[in-house]
Amino acid sequence: MDFTIKTMAEYAAEGKSPEVLFWVGCAGSFDDRAKKITRAFCKLLNKINVEFAVLGPEEGCTGDPAKRAGNEFVFQMMALTNIEVLNAYDVKKIVTACPHCFNTIKNEYPNLGGNYEVIHHTQFLRQLMDEGRLKIEGGTFKGKKITFHDPCYLGRANGEYEAPRMLLEKLDAELVEMKRCKTNGLCCGAGGAQMFKEPEKGFKDINVERTEEALSVQPNVIATGCPFCMTMMTDGVKHLDNTSVQVKDIAELLAEAEDL
Repeated sequence: MDFTIKTMAEYAAEGKSPEVLFWVGCAGSFDDRAKKITRAFCKLLNKINVEFAVLGPEEGCTGDPAKRAGNEFVFQMMALTNIEVLNAYDVKKIVTACPHCFNTIKNEYPNLGGNYEVIHHTQFLRQLMDEGRLKIEGGTFKGKKITFHDPCYLGRANGEYEAPRMLLEKLDAELVEMKRCKTNGLCCGAGGAQMFKEPEKGFKDINVERTEEALSVQPNVIATGCPFCMTMMTDGVKHLDNTSVQVKDIAELLAEAEDL
């Protein structure tokens, strides 16, 4: 299925504004695996005619990795540049598939003059479903088991546990929970800018520990809602040499159910 993505600049040139701005994020823009999440989400929005736009080359890193690594100066430079662009377009509502972008724009941009309604893509898809605009027929997943790994910046940092699970329950699959989930979830090991460095010495990498927990409930699919978690859980599955379990973002699973 072909799909179109317009930029905010194109909307502005037409004198219009979209329903929502899709903040793609660095992973969703440049990481080959995460690009598939971006495509899946855009296909879902295209299918039900949601008017959305991206910033394209005008989008910069939110500054999350710099801030988590302790460089407040670089964070503020990046954030202020983005806020200037967003405010120039009078952006009101932002959706993103990255909980790190979600948390940073939602909770840290307001102090710098960036006030927006910011939602995670699972929350937005759930909204669309509640409004009757998005309908999911999940027959292709009948008989399969899915376990969901809670991203730290979606769950414990922002209290969202239900939206991703409500979407997964539409897939006719059995949703099985890991021992550590929701408020007691275990980090995949990538948060706090750990994504960009080698782990400290220990008896086991945290992503391997988390993947072992996921595999212990014998799922067919490990579902995630974060490109960082996606990388860590995928690496964990590879490390454990498990070729039968897939790691997929919820947007990918919904797009698959809709045969997009």
